[in-house]
Amino acid sequence: MGERILVHCCCGPCATSSVKRLIDEGWDVVLHYQNNNIYPEEENTKRYEELFKVARSYGVPVIKSDYDHEDWLKWIQGYEDEPELGKRCQLCYEYNLRAARKMADELGIEKITTTLTVSRFKKSSLIFEQGEKFEGYEPYDFKKKAGFENSIRISKEMGLYRQGYCGCEFSIRSAVPEEE
Repeated sequence: MGERILVHCCCGPCATSSVKRLIDEGWDVVLHYQNNNIYPEEENTKRYEELFKVARSYGVPVIKSDYDHEDWLKWIQGYEDEPELGKRCQLCYEYNLRAARKMADELGIEKITTTLTVSRFKKSSLIFEQGEKFEGYEPYDFKKKAGFENSIRISKEMGLYRQGYCGCEFSIRSAVPEEE
């Protein structure tokens, strides 16, 4: 087994090709599901269930943190009206990576990364800016090597639910279907 890495996962579909790539590169992968930004709670639960299917398929552990949407709302307070990819999103990336770093520290894992970069609707450079704030962050751009296309293909093969918005209540208003 290779070096351990804790992977913040936003959902099952984004984890598919991202986790496969990490395993293929020799990492010992541990998935972390902490997405207090996802709204409503039923959506959060559904995304976790899909991630659990992916984890089981790849034979990797997944750790789920408690859902606390109010904590996330406090974190982004004042930025609710920001456009997609604006300051609210950057704060959200930082929030989720901070939680991943904390969980990795609790588990004694030195490296962290996130599946967020697989989406063609997110700018990896903005995620990297936030990730650089945390020790042990590995800046993977999972869109590379046909990551987004592979995530769609694998998700279809696995019969996974694919959501049509990033996750927060503020992104619903500008939702673009992921498969377009």
